Amino acid sequence: MNQFNHDPAAGECGAFSEGGLSSPLTAPVNKIIPFSSVDGYGNRTAIFLQGCNQNCLYCHNPETIRMCIACGRCVDACPANALSLQEGRVVFQIDKCCSCDTCIRICPHDASPRIRNLTPKEVFREISPNLPFISGITTSGGECMRHPAFLTALFSLVRKEGKTTFIDTNGQIPLKDYPELLEVTDKTMIDLKAGDDEDHIRLTGLGVSQVVENIRLAASLDKLYEIRTVVVPGIVDNEKTVRLGSQLIASWPSVRYKLIKYRPFGVRREYADIPVPDDKTMESLRQTAWDLGVKNVVIS
Repeated sequence: MNQFNHDPAAGECGAFSEGGLSSPLTAPVNKIIPFSSVDGYGNRTAIFLQGCNQNCLYCHNPETIRMCIACGRCVDACPANALSLQEGRVVFQIDKCCSCDTCIRICPHDASPRIRNLTPKEVFREISPNLPFISGITTSGGECMRHPAFLTALFSLVRKEGKTTFIDTNGQIPLKDYPELLEVTDKTMIDLKAGDDEDHIRLTGLGVSQVVENIRLAASLDKLYEIRTVVVPGIVDNEKTVRLGSQLIASWPSVRYKLIKYRPFGVRREYADIPVPDDKTMESLRQTAWDLGVKNVVIS
């Protein structure tokens, strides 16, 4: 299996304005899914932000990792003429986009040009028609915690409407550093990708200690909805990962452990041939979690 060149600094913590300058009140929005049943409880609107501070070998959305560098390769390739190169940046016109993903397939940089730099109020206005039909919103990515000020402002608006706010995060940014954001966050969903630093660094480019710290903190504050582990054959010790995750949440019976079968959809070509774990493997890992005291284990 080919090893991947990690770039842990693929994105810096912060937000981005349309001119490429840092701003605490805008964030690069990759896409908004109006209705989702897999991003927390109930029916939710999921908001995906661009840019990630990890670079997972088997990333299922590698086009969300980096910011567009305006190389222009996607502009001529776009069949809908939804992209143009203006003053050194790629401009995206969402009303022209046909969602064919040609731009994503042709990009050599693990980026997407289909980004809109929006303020919290702009996102809120866009999702407002969904509010009567959803339980709340979930922000994801990429890594949405790279934009804590944006999340705080957006969550405050959503909370005023009586809806819940979830953060889907890889756990690499310390939650304790953002008490104002935690105050307006109902729940977090945190990825646990490997059971020790060696495996985690090989898989993502970063260690696991910060993830563990965030899981412990979120659970202690009753702000942890679930932890998730993608079960990938042959890359990490999945049994060790599930043992660590189970030990972290066993004392918190309301927290569920979601075990996700690796599937090759959307991954880089060199990882498309990794086999999907069989049902026996998944059930064995679920039994491990049960044996260690986890009450709620879901296989997806």
